[in-house]
Amino acid sequence: AAFALVAACRGGKKAAGPGGGAAAMPPMPVEVAEATRGNVQETLHALGTIEAAERVKITAEIDQIARALPFEEGRIVRKGQVLAVLNDSELRAEAGRAEALRDQARVSAARFEQLSKERIASPQDLDNARAALQVAEANLRLAQARLAKTKIVAPFSGVVGSRLVSPGVYLRAGDVITELARIDTVKVAFAVPERYLSELRRGAQVKITTVAFPGKEFTGAVNVVDPILDPTTRSARLSAVIPNPHAELRPGMSADVSAVLAERAQAVTVPDEAVFAEGDRNFLFVVQADSTVVRRAVKLGARQPGRVEIREGLQGGEKVVRAGHQKLFEGAKVQAVTSAVSAPPSPVAAGGTNP
Repeated sequence: AAFALVAACRGGKKAAGPGGGAAAMPPMPVEVAEATRGNVQETLHALGTIEAAERVKITAEIDQIARALPFEEGRIVRKGQVLAVLNDSELRAEAGRAEALRDQARVSAARFEQLSKERIASPQDLDNARAALQVAEANLRLAQARLAKTKIVAPFSGVVGSRLVSPGVYLRAGDVITELARIDTVKVAFAVPERYLSELRRGAQVKITTVAFPGKEFTGAVNVVDPILDPTTRSARLSAVIPNPHAELRPGMSADVSAVLAERAQAVTVPDEAVFAEGDRNFLFVVQADSTVVRRAVKLGARQPGRVEIREGLQGGEKVVRAGHQKLFEGAKVQAVTSAVSAPPSPVAAGGTNP
């Protein structure tokens, strides 16, 4: 025990410096990176659903037998093209009868006009004849309108769906014959948190990608921002219009939506591993000219692959500790070592904001 005590005392004396104090701690090896400046885009990413620009169910307006369905399933039809022909024999006869009554009332009114000029017919007789003509013309228009309902036409150009009925079936008013969708332009619906509403307005550009066409981007613009938010999720529903001239996008497909919220020139960025959090604040170690470090609070901005924007607390060109800051403390002396990955990314890169 005495020998061990003496050896310990001798070891303590060797650790003492020339001035009798403790020896200085050697510099700690750390990876150092430079804060760079470049253009940064703050981008919102969301999952959306593709919808048809226009979609309608083709239905019968009257009770009648379907005589023909002159369209091909899944084909493009033009506005005004006939999609269904109903039995019109009865309504055509009614229209003919109404036309004959109209002609009779017209002749009678003309006769009373002449008799009134000759002072043979009374003014009351002339008024009755004119009223009878108006009633006959109204009945004819009504009969023609009913007859026109026997031909069901496409209200707009689009792709027609499957036939839900067959020729010869007796249709009731409201029965669905097929569906028609306009897909030369589609809409993508997505939701965003309320904090982004001030930056996403009508006309904002969006880009979408789908699993059906990997690597291909479709560009459009926001056209609808719902005025009422979902009270449960506190998110707003947005809709963007996407041109689809080749009908590649189909209603019901999922889409990854990205929208540029803001773009800042000469923004300061550092490697994301240089930043560490304590509570609700973010810090990094800045390397001084004398190789000592100082811990500095920073405010973060947009994130991009491998880097993060520093909105406040750091200037471009300053050196920061990229790796090895776990054992550092204020005023510690460091020795910079070469980083295996130190090159900054492209000056223009899209940041990510996941709602």
